[in-house]
Amino acid sequence: MTDSRQGPLLVLRILSALILLAIGGIHLFLIFDGVGGLLGTMFVLNGIAGIVLAVAILVTRGALLRIVTILSLLFVIASLAAILLALTVGLFGITEVWSFTLVPETVIIEAIGVVVLAITSGLAFRRPRAVGSAA
Repeated sequence: MTDSRQGPLLVLRILSALILLAIGGIHLFLIFDGVGGLLGTMFVLNGIAGIVLAVAILVTRGALLRIVTILSLLFVIASLAAILLALTVGLFGITEVWSFTLVPETVIIEAIGVVVLAITSGLAFRRPRAVGSAA
């Protein structure tokens, strides 16, 4: 990887990890706030996945980093889609309302996460140019 790309990619990886930690943290917070049942189980899994992906995006390199960024992007898209479905038509028999704890904040963070992780993934997949080649 070239030095000119290392800085922006590092910043985006850190920002991506913070977003993933925020998503995971929100879901784990909601468990302690009293969410239980099927929704609680899904929130625990979401929280663990967010934390694991955040760590992975910081410690991986090369081809493994590319895989982790794509998995993280898919995770955030799925999480955002799940809350939007729950807010509109319901998901697994669960309906959500905008006034529930942290729903607006979660939608905003996850929407930003989709954009940030898409950029991070794109930058991770860019190949360095060969020295002396024309642009």
